[in-house]
Amino acid sequence: MTDATLPPGPANRNKPCPVCGRAPEPKFHPFCSARCTDVDLHRWLGGVYRVETNEKPDDDLDSGV
Repeated sequence: MTDATLPPGPANRNKPCPVCGRAPEPKFHPFCSARCTDVDLHRWLGGVYRVETNEKPDDDLDSGV
């Protein structure tokens, strides 16, 4: 196995919940509860997490071709 395919080590299990900072629960890892998983999903779907780029939009999409 290469480093990229190795499963996360014990150090990753000790990181706090990315939403609220509490200790993660194995059932919801890396989150601490179902609520925090739902909050994170809502942030993804709402566009809170996004990657900014300098790309220009394609003109073909707007022209209806």
